[in-house]
Formats: sequence, C-alpha cells, structure tokens
Amino acid sequence: MKEAHRPLLATAALALTLSTLILAGPAYASTGVGTGTGAGTEQSAGSGNKSIYAAARIQYSGAVTKDGSAGNVTSSDVNWTPPPCWYAPYLGAKDFKKKMSGEIESAKNTPGMGGTAGTAIGEMQRHYEDDYGWTDTPGYKDYNVENDGKGMFWAAVENPDEPDILKRSSCNDLPFWVDNGEAPPAQYEEAVTPKILAALAYQRMQLPDTKVTLAPEATTKVNLPTWAWLDKAVFDEVQATAAINVPGFSIQATTTAKPVSLKLEPGTTDAETFPTSGECAINADGSIGKPYAKGDAGKTPPCGIRYLRSSGDSVFKLRATITWKVSWAGTGGAGGDLPDGTFGTTQDITVQEIQAVNR
Repeated sequence: MKEAHRPLLATAALALTLSTLILAGPAYASTGVGTGTGAGTEQSAGSGNKSIYAAARIQYSGAVTKDGSAGNVTSSDVNWTPPPCWYAPYLGAKDFKKKMSGEIESAKNTPGMGGTAGTAIGEMQRHYEDDYGWTDTPGYKDYNVENDGKGMFWAAVENPDEPDILKRSSCNDLPFWVDNGEAPPAQYEEAVTPKILAALAYQRMQLPDTKVTLAPEATTKVNLPTWAWLDKAVFDEVQATAAINVPGFSIQATTTAKPVSLKLEPGTTDAETFPTSGECAINADGSIGKPYAKGDAGKTPPCGIRYLRSSGDSVFKLRATITWKVSWAGTGGAGGDLPDGTFGTTQDITVQEIQAVNR
C-alpha cells in the first residue's frame, strides 16, 4: 500500500516546495530549497525561513574547511561519492505543527495548485491532522502535539556540494516522527548515522599543504639526481569530526587520514623517478624518502627525480601527490574504512645544463 501512496505524497512534497519558492521570493529561490548551508564550522539545512527541510546542525571540527565548503581531498575511488541527501532531526511537535500547517495553507492557496498537486496537498494534511497513514507509515493526530518533548519530526537535508540535482533531491519522503532514544524507522535508509557523518567529514576534510623538501632546492642540473623527502614532524595524520546534538539524539563520527605514500610527477616526460614508479613509500618512522646528506652526491636517492633535459627559459611543474589511508570511528563503536584520499601540490623546478669549462 505504501508504494501506491509514495508518488502522490512525493507530489505533495513537490507542490509544497513550489509553493514555498513562490512565497519566499527570488532571493530565496535562487539558493534552492533544503540545501545545507555552511556557517563557520556548522552546516544546517534550509536557505530561508520557508523551508520544510531539516534544520539540525552538523557541527564540524578538526581539519575541516572553515566555511563549510568541500575540502581538498580527492577520493581514489572514482565510484565513491558522499551522501547526496539524508534525513535528520527537524522540529518538536508543536513547532512542527506551526511550521507545517502554515506551509500547507499557503500551498493550498497558491494559484494553480489544483488537480493532482491539490489532491496530494489535501492527503498530506490528512496525514498530519487526521491520523491518515498506510503500511509501515502511521498517520498523526493533530501533528502529534500530545507527544511534544518526547521526540522530533525528522526531515530531508540536501548536500549542497552534490552537483546532481536529482540525487540531491532524492530524499523526498515527508517528515516523520522519531521518539527520543529510538532509531528512525527502517524504511528511511538515508536517516543520518555515524557512517553518513564520517563521509561528510571526509568531504570537508582539509589536508595540509605540505611542500616536499628537495636537494638541490628549486634549481637543479641535467642528469643530477634530485633528492625528495618529507619529515614526519610536518607530515602526520589528520582528523575531522562531524556531530549532531539535539534533544533526544546525539551522534558523532571522526574521520582519520594517515599518510602512506608520495607520488612524484616531474612535469615532463624527459625525466626519471626514483623509484621507477614514482611512488615513494612511507618509512617505519613515518617519514618519506631520505634527507640528502654530505657524501650522497654519487648515490641514487630512495625518493627523487633526475631530469634529462633543461627547462630552458621556463620551469618544470613538479607535482607531489600524497596518498592518505582514511578510516572512521563513531558513536556506539561503529567504524570502518573509507576510500583512500589524495592531495597534491606543485613546485616550480628550474633545470639547467651543466656548463663545461674549456681550457
């Protein structure tokens, strides 16, 4: 029975959204409905006061962007993406009644809101006011105000960094009630969990912009090995935490990234890397490569480059990309792995010819 009602109630949610946009005006409409907006290190849903979407704030801390935007980590798994949307705590019963009943009345009085959309809005009103429900989705009497303080209505949140609007808006179930201390009903697979928070922390993680130490530094000679290394002191694990704390519901997850390797890309095909793959593994002490020392001039570096031609009047763009192993741990002992992350920086390298002296 639920499947028969889902399209109609999805129409109701859409109709309510359209009504909200019309009533809110161009300034609100331009930002979309229900998009998560960053504020410092917090993220909440709803770009204006007309949104019916979840307003529970996700609090970010640690190595994350300060404006709530996506961080600088690139997933090594091209098929992995952060959650495009989720369900989160929204409002208590009395506040929800005030908000939702006002939205429904506005939608009903919006010009052109007839036919299927009008019918859907009417059924949504019955759902919250007259105990109208269906299989595994109970209805509510007077917006469940008799249980105010004993739980919250949950609603959808869109990930503002998801470019696909269809994915971003795919959490289109109507707001639903969850008692304090209880898990959301099983059919809401996108209900926020520590794992979802871990993925969102991953998406906003800011890895350090670590510059590889080179010897010779910045300027080298053709056929002269250039040593490259990273000291553990400036190259260590980073953590980002995401948390939700509202009455009756509190979860968090910490995502940890540990450096595991460095890849060198010389910026030209006329070069050799050490090792040949260009992948420098992490040492037992957490460093990468080996610092150049006096007397190493004739040796092959464990991590480095040899340029085979001059850069002329220009420079080569040496790219150093660090691979980070990413894992997470959250409330209730939950945890696991996330795809490896990568982040690279470039350095200008001048390569000169060795000048011969004729006597």
